[in-house]
Amino acid sequence: SGQNLEQKAANLRALYGFMMTHPGKKLLFMGQELGQLTEWSEEKSVDWELLNEDLHRQIKTYVKELNHLYQNQKALYELDFQIEGFEWINCISTMENILVYLRKTQKKEDTLLVVCNFSTNTYENRKIGVPYHGKYKEIFNSDSIAFGGKGNINPRLRQSRAVEYDGMDQSIEFVLAPSAVQIFQCTESKTGTTRKTAKTVKKKADSQKKKEK
Repeated sequence: SGQNLEQKAANLRALYGFMMTHPGKKLLFMGQELGQLTEWSEEKSVDWELLNEDLHRQIKTYVKELNHLYQNQKALYELDFQIEGFEWINCISTMENILVYLRKTQKKEDTLLVVCNFSTNTYENRKIGVPYHGKYKEIFNSDSIAFGGKGNINPRLRQSRAVEYDGMDQSIEFVLAPSAVQIFQCTESKTGTTRKTAKTVKKKADSQKKKEK
């Protein structure tokens, strides 16, 4: 392709981040943890000398931190093969190459909000729907400078607002990094609205029917 190594590394980080946060068991073959450029061969060792270069050391660091994230966040594995452990927020933004979903356990406080941007576009105030009224903290970002990214991160908490988006009553705005995976934890507020209820949806549908008449 015509991509430079930095963009290829960003794509690789996004791929690994998606793999680790999507349901299913994980697998990396030897050499993939450091971004080996050549095909593996049984006739020679892994290209360990690549770790003399910043780009490959940063990929190795990224994989290590991804593994720690997976170990420490029960939402990524506890309900791995049950429908209750996964929920789509947005799987239809095909023109933007963006996916948004939740990983969950039986405890609401363990919920993780995952945003994948597979495009090279940066969005300064990207809006997404969120499941709960509360504060959202970015706990992982593949575009972090430590991983070789550009540093498009969200250091401050994001407070949800009662603005409907993605079929949810609440939404947040944040910096969406290019070719990246970002993960948020939520601290739910005791007051305020949460996700839409069936009663609310029915009420709005009935109101719309009356207008059409």
